[in-house]
Amino acid sequence: MICCGVAFVFFLGNVITWRTLAVIGAIPSLVHIIGLFFIPESPRWLAKIGRHKDFEAALQRLRGKHADISQEAAEIMNYTEMFQHHSEKVLDLFQKRYAYSLIVGVGLMSLQQLGGSYAITFYASSIFVDAGFPSDIGTISSSLIAIPGVALSVLLTDKAGRRPLLMVSAGGLCLCNFLVGLAFCFQDLNLWKEVTPILVYISLLIYPINVKGSAGSLSSLVKWSCAWIVTYTFNFMMDWSSAGTFFIFSAICGITLLFVAKLVPETKGRTLEEIQASIAHFH
Repeated sequence: MICCGVAFVFFLGNVITWRTLAVIGAIPSLVHIIGLFFIPESPRWLAKIGRHKDFEAALQRLRGKHADISQEAAEIMNYTEMFQHHSEKVLDLFQKRYAYSLIVGVGLMSLQQLGGSYAITFYASSIFVDAGFPSDIGTISSSLIAIPGVALSVLLTDKAGRRPLLMVSAGGLCLCNFLVGLAFCFQDLNLWKEVTPILVYISLLIYPINVKGSAGSLSSLVKWSCAWIVTYTFNFMMDWSSAGTFFIFSAICGITLLFVAKLVPETKGRTLEEIQASIAHFH
């Protein structure tokens, strides 16, 4: 849905002013706020505070009216009772026993943003202009081509698993960033200047996007902080070196690939409690 929204905004951005576009962007945000009132509470949170009837009702609603939730409900209650004596202060996250989970969660959030995905989305039009390619054709094409790519990933998530998709995505980002950097390098050296816009266009077209509460909050903070840093510094980096900017992004995506391969566990078809148990076994 995010991908469809981005494609829609790129279309509108070519025919209306950015101020009008910003006002239109407020409409789905308002719908989002209203929709939040209809979202059921987290079953695990309800179990934690002792609202057992509400916990079972919320879990049943999420799993489906006729689904058998007895086993899952029992597992959640067991883990809730096991960890109910542990505090959830943010500082507790930095205990040794949580180190692996914290490294994986925060590492994924920061590396994905530092790889330049948001900066390239936000500044796609400027990148195409710098490369000498028509920005309207470039932005519309890149947004449209992303939709079937994301749709395919949705279908493959539970079949291929999360780790393989993360690794393929990181590898693809590494290659695409390297090609864009190479294209701008050719441009800076006045070599094959006619190749630069084509190479940038093709590369951006295939561009792939107990302490749980505290950890999730910290991961979100890291994610959006890194996204802000990258988007804020992007223009300064491009002024410094267009080629260097994308080579740096490429290197970070390469590190992400290694990070996923070495540290990130597979979560396909596993409950949070099963993932927790596997992490404990890992130690």
